[in-house]
Formats: sequence, structure tokens, C-alpha cells
Amino acid sequence: MADQELLNLVQSKAKTWLESSIDPESKKEIEKLIQNDEYELIESFYKDLEFGTGGLRGIMGIGTNRMNIYTVGMATQGLSNYLKQQFGGQEIRVAIAHDSRNNSRLFAEKTASVFSANGIKVFLFEDLRPTPELSFAIRYLGCQSGVVVTASHNPKEYNGYKVYWEDGGQIISPHDKNIITEVQKIKDVGEIKFDDQLGNVEIIGGKIDVEYLNELVKLSLNPQVINKQKDLKIVFTPIHGTGVELVPKALKAYGFENVIVVGEQKKPDGNFPTVKSPNPEEPAALELALQQAKQINADIVMATDPDADRVGIAIKDNKSEFILLNGNQAAALLINYLISQWNSTGKLKGKEYIVKTIVTSELLKDIADKYNVECYDVLTGFKYIADIIKNKEGEMKFIGGGEESYGYLAGEFVRDKDAVMSCALLAETAAWAKENGKTLYEELIDIYIEFGLYKEKLISIVKKGKSGAEEIQKMMDDFRNSPPETINGSNVMLIHDFQKQKTFDQMSHLRYDINLPKSNVLQFILKDGSKISIRPSGTEPKIKFYFGVKDQLDKRENFDKINDLLEKKIENIIKSLGLK
Repeated sequence: MADQELLNLVQSKAKTWLESSIDPESKKEIEKLIQNDEYELIESFYKDLEFGTGGLRGIMGIGTNRMNIYTVGMATQGLSNYLKQQFGGQEIRVAIAHDSRNNSRLFAEKTASVFSANGIKVFLFEDLRPTPELSFAIRYLGCQSGVVVTASHNPKEYNGYKVYWEDGGQIISPHDKNIITEVQKIKDVGEIKFDDQLGNVEIIGGKIDVEYLNELVKLSLNPQVINKQKDLKIVFTPIHGTGVELVPKALKAYGFENVIVVGEQKKPDGNFPTVKSPNPEEPAALELALQQAKQINADIVMATDPDADRVGIAIKDNKSEFILLNGNQAAALLINYLISQWNSTGKLKGKEYIVKTIVTSELLKDIADKYNVECYDVLTGFKYIADIIKNKEGEMKFIGGGEESYGYLAGEFVRDKDAVMSCALLAETAAWAKENGKTLYEELIDIYIEFGLYKEKLISIVKKGKSGAEEIQKMMDDFRNSPPETINGSNVMLIHDFQKQKTFDQMSHLRYDINLPKSNVLQFILKDGSKISIRPSGTEPKIKFYFGVKDQLDKRENFDKINDLLEKKIENIIKSLGLK
């Protein structure tokens, strides 16, 4: 689209909003953009926010491409219309939660207002709550849908709106596309119904907390071990988010009595004043927690993101220095603990399974294979793990699952990644290791000795705005249409194209079907066993490259040497792809 054509489209959309029934303050903001900021006007109106892998998410502000009460209202009106189509003739019930971000309470109340105006029964949490508790509440309260207002670990400028279905999992096809279709039918913000009296809204809170924690405690596999190690030193930070209440309560319910919450990051605050980004995947977000952990010689450090569905973990290495675990390492520790303890307590009956995403370490599958536990691979996004749980319910037993992006789950009462649960179970894993005379670090090294030293790395290339989205798409097109024959001197043996739903065998030239939904993801499997995955982020202006390599490890003393060799191998792969 030519620049002038795009500007004309944007100005037309902005004018439509100006002539609508939006509030005077919002109209002033639009007029200011028209007069003074053409770039921001384009960014705010050049497209409509869409449901991606995480639902509706974007920078807060006025416009069709921004998070505001009107885009939230349109999404909720479209969702209301769809719910009436799907569940007409019965009482429709929804649950709503929100995190600590700026405007989250406002957006949650506006969401409740639109549902209420459409005759839908609403259960609105009284205050901020973790995303996994919303998933739990949907099934506990017999709801058909749910919404959590959050932008997860995005920077403070963002907010979002994640939609859940009656199984407690995030929406997947065809519901996601059908809801968007309903939203797109709404051409004017005046079509949004609001109920300022909130006549169909019931405030919920403490009772759901108790029921959720009761279920969480049932997951504990070794309460007697925790009782012996109840003084395990745990430093926790909610990074100004929703984990501040339930994570300490969950740890206490498990039996841990020595939990220190980082005071500077305890207060919920949407500006996240002590961090550049509230993302537990980034070392800087754990800096204050690590300082405190060093002062008291803690055993483990935990940090949850603003909506408490992801957790970052730090442990001490063999030099008693704190190191950050990546998502694959934490997942390996957790899954190995869960399956091994299910096995030792006689809970494995031959119908158990775990789930991981296609970009998560193959180490999880190796662990499952040892115990004859089925391992399912799904596309990136925890909603696909939830879908497997739903489809296997009553037939097989879900032990646990995870993804490399710091999200994990055990049991079946929650259908999304759960950092509250993960904190409790990883603390139990640490207690179990300590009871057996090992640190978590030594436990991880022993897992590598048994299954091989897997090393993974993720790099993200940020490309903001409309031009950035076009650059990301061109990169995907280039890798898809002109794939490399060799990477770092190793032949590309297999190409998994999840958009074409085909695997291409580069040696035999045969093609195989991929039985997963379409997704814009490419994977290259090399002759030396290396795995490279490429995908645009569904929630951020990024293209992500995942690297996985492996070598054998014979003893603990050789870990640093083999680890360094694998690090160099990944760096050479990155250079080979022209990314550095």
C-alpha cells in the first residue's frame, strides 16, 4: 500500500472514531495525533488489534491498534455475541481477572460492564489475581468463558486481554477466528453495549483462593521431605505483580517456613519501577532478589512475572555462585522430579503423559521415555498443552508439562501455565534434592550425565511497527523459500514447515505430513543432531530463533568443558545463519 493511500485509510479510521460516541478526552487525543504526530497516528490506526497466540495485546493508547476501553469493548462485544451463538438458551457465565498493570482494573471493569449489558453472568475478582487462578475459576464456577486482562511479561506500555473457553484453556481454533469475525462485524464503537450499574456482576475472591490452594497442595509428592527441609531458604519476588499474595501462601501451605519476599518489589505497580522489564527470563529482573539471596545464603530464588504464569529460577552452582536456570533446565528438573516420584510411589499405571512444545528441549522426552511415559509435542503456546489435557481427560493422566519460555504445569485442575504451582513444586524439588544430599545444580548435572548434556539458546530480533512486521515476514519467507543446505558445516537433514504442515527430507526428497495446526514456524534438523527453530512472536514485535545442541557428559567434573564447547557450537550456528 502506497504511503498516501495508507495515510488516507488511517485518517478515515481516525475520523470515524472522532464522529463516534467515544468520550471527549479520547477525541482530544485523536485530534492531537492528527495535528502533531503522523507517525503515531499511523501506528495507532493502521490496523485493528488481532487475537494472536496470547489473545489481544498491544500498547495502551487511543486507536484501533491500541489497547483502550473501546478496543477492549469491541472485543468483549464480539465475544458476547459469539457466546450467545454457542450457548444460547442457557445461562452464560464468565469469569474475569486482571494483573497489576496500569489500566488493568479499568479494562477488567469495562469488560464486566459489556458482558453484563449483554445479559451474561459475570464473576469479577475483587482485586488482582494470577492468570492460572482465572483458569481454575472458570471450571470451578461452571463458566463458559473467561477473560484475564494482562500483557504477561511485556514492558509497562503494554496491556492485553486473554480469552479462555469453558475447559479453562485459552481459546484455540475455531473459536479464536470466529470471535475475531464477530468483532470485525462491529463497525462503530456505538455498537458496544455498556452496563454502568454492573447488574449481572458478582465480586469473587477469597473463597476461590482457598479452593485453588487446596487443589495445589494435593500435588505435593513428598510432604514428609518438606517437613524435614522446612527451613529451606527461599527468596521470592513478584516483580510488582500478582504473585505477591498466593506464592507465599502456596509455599506456606506446602510446609516451607523460611520464605523471604523482596521488599522493594513487593508492592503491585504497573510502572514496574525497579526493573526495565518485568520479565523473569531477563537476568536484570532478578537482580534485587539475587542480592538478597547472597546476603542470607539462600537455597533458591524465584521470580514471577506480572500475571504469575511464568517463573524464573536461580540456584547455586558448585562454586556456591548463583546462576539463572533457563526455561528448559527448570522444566527438566521439574519433570524429572514429578515422573520419578510418580514412579517410586507406584502411581505410574502405563497411561500417563507429559506435554511440551516443539521448541522445548528434547531432554523432557528422554526423561519420559525412561519411565515409559508418553510425551506429546505441540505448537508454541500453552493453549495447545491445555487442548491435549482436555482431549485426554478420562483416558490418560497428565503428569506435567512445560515450555522453554518459563511456563510449567502439573495436574489437571488448571489449564494454563502456573507460576504459583511451579514455585511450590520447584521448592519441593529443591527440598527433595537436599534431603538426598544434593543441590539442585548437582541434580541437574546428574540428569545431563544420564541423558546427555542438552544446551539451548534463544535469540530474539526486535522489529517494531508496521515496517518491522514486514521485515519479519520477509525473513520467514527467505528461510522458507531458500532454506540453507548446510548450517555450521552440518547438512540440513529435515525441514519441518509447520505452515505447510509438511516435513521435507532433504536426503530422500520425501515429504511427510505434520499432524499439528498450521503455524508460521520452521525447524531445521541437522545431521549432527542440532535443532534450529524460527518463528515470529505472536504477542511481541519479534522474530525468535531457538537453538538446541547436545553432547555426552560422563562426569560432573567435565560439565564446564562440554558446556563451553556446546556454547561455541551455538555461536557458530548463529554466525552461519548470518544473525551476527
